[in-house]
Amino acid sequence: MADGKISYRDEIAGEIIARIEAGTAPWQKPWQAGTLGTGPFNPISGKPYRGINDLWLTLQGRGDPRWMTYRQALEQGAQVRKGERSATIEYWQWTMDRPMVDAAGNPVLDSSGRPRRESVRLDRPRVFYAKVFNADQIDGLAAYMPPPAPEAPARIARAEAIIAGAGVPVFHDQRNRAFYRPATDQIHLPPIESFKGTEAYYETALHELGHATGHHSRLARDFGPFGSEGYAREELRAEIASYMLARDMGISFDPSNHAAYVESWLRTLQEDKNEIFRAARDAETIKTWVMEPERRQELEQTARRQPAGAETAITEDREPAMTEEPKRRTFIAVPFAEKDEAKAAGAKWDRQAKSWYLPEGVDPAGFTRWANR
Repeated sequence: MADGKISYRDEIAGEIIARIEAGTAPWQKPWQAGTLGTGPFNPISGKPYRGINDLWLTLQGRGDPRWMTYRQALEQGAQVRKGERSATIEYWQWTMDRPMVDAAGNPVLDSSGRPRRESVRLDRPRVFYAKVFNADQIDGLAAYMPPPAPEAPARIARAEAIIAGAGVPVFHDQRNRAFYRPATDQIHLPPIESFKGTEAYYETALHELGHATGHHSRLARDFGPFGSEGYAREELRAEIASYMLARDMGISFDPSNHAAYVESWLRTLQEDKNEIFRAARDAETIKTWVMEPERRQELEQTARRQPAGAETAITEDREPAMTEEPKRRTFIAVPFAEKDEAKAAGAKWDRQAKSWYLPEGVDPAGFTRWANR
């Protein structure tokens, strides 16, 4: 950027490339069966962070999966410790709520005479940023209690049910190879006895099922021939999805079989910093398709509605806005009589919003009394 600052997307892409080179990206670490992981989530909304936000918050290396904004922490009666640094997340809004109007432009009213509203899909998403803190950085929160991991029989039964219900034929006709063949829409595996353990078999089967979600009848991804750039992109998506599946299902995860793809991953990400964002998004969709059968039709319909090349065009059109530093501001309620005190503490006045706010780099701990108003 012109002012020498690193953009949000450059920062994330650079960090992930460095982690891949060091072999410490989340999907490059083995996962022990029976260790149920919990991905980053917001304890206030109860919703998990998805896609690139999942990976980015995981890369922060915190032991607690709970993340929230400064204001959310205050609302819980807690306090972010002085000097703690936030992590920035990105989210897109694809729909907008607006009043309904008739053909003449008049408001449409319901039976009670109140204006009706409708949700419309935007041609281009609105991009928002938020700064979040980990529970480890916040005083006053209750200790995190991880959910109990299911026993091995339950984990295996769930994996078996997912594979059996996916509608993809599985053949145990290989000696030392495992692969998905798009041309025939079939998964080929060695017999289960050939694996180190039962869960290792299901880890491999789910990885290949992740590839199968890309079939043109499902999520319609471009595989590309072996050794091609498209093939490397597909492997990156499947590997990230496998990591997410293993973490959320509590099954084993051994990335050593896919170490050969590291160089191609690096080359792809170095050429296009937005590729890791697309890969994380697709991996999240793969995981959702596999783990939530009730949503498969919805995901497939969304994939079919998107014309070929639409993803690239949308990304390029939004590029200037997407790579700008986040502009989201934390506003505070300062009474007129205390404005000089707030200004001296570092607060700034937003003329358009007609409110005081905290500029970048200012410690929010000194503004608690105004944030609580």
